Amino acid sequence: MSVEPVTAKDYEARMCPRLQLTKTEIEEISEMLLYEELSRARIRDLEEGVRAQRARGSARAARRWTRVARWAARRAERYQDQN
Repeated sequence: MSVEPVTAKDYEARMCPRLQLTKTEIEEISEMLLYEELSRARIRDLEEGVRAQRARGSARAARRWTRVARWAARRAERYQDQN
């Protein structure tokens, strides 16, 4: 009786014939993974852009409220002086 060493690849080929992918299936999977990675990169870029826009927006809102507060203070002083 002779014993031949069995590699994991040989074992999978015998036990799970579906695991053997054709070249076109491998190409399709790699292309799908490439598109998935590209979409993740686009999502990251969009999220960074939104964060930057929000940071600018909150600074803009702070400046706007500062202007409104100054206007309200001047208006209050003006009406106080009249009374």
